[in-house]
Amino acid sequence: QVQLVESGGGLVQAGGSLRRSCAASGRTFSSYAMAWLRQAPGKERDFVAAMSGNDGSTGYVDSVKGRFTISRDNARNMVYLQMNSLKPEDTAVYYCATRPRPGVTHPASAYTYWGPGTQVTVSS
Repeated sequence: QVQLVESGGGLVQAGGSLRRSCAASGRTFSSYAMAWLRQAPGKERDFVAAMSGNDGSTGYVDSVKGRFTISRDNARNMVYLQMNSLKPEDTAVYYCATRPRPGVTHPASAYTYWGPGTQVTVSS
């Protein structure tokens, strides 16, 4: 069983930055793909970014490429999302997520474990 807990959400002005952190438990953390998903009001939960559990490869949704960066520290069981140049359309509840496989994939439904989520609000 994997447990995930996010931190680092909040309110920021457009153009600003936030860093999200996620603490994971579970002995196989290092071999699992880790991801960030988000859900805006009235919308489905969408894929944002992911990092593989074996070769360090990453994947991003087009709307955040060049602005967001996912990273992980396997020694500390942590995963991070650095969000720069934030836009009002980035406003959502952000979830840390994982799947019991190492490879990166984009569908949010592929990630079977999620944290409780924290709100990120970007004001214009």
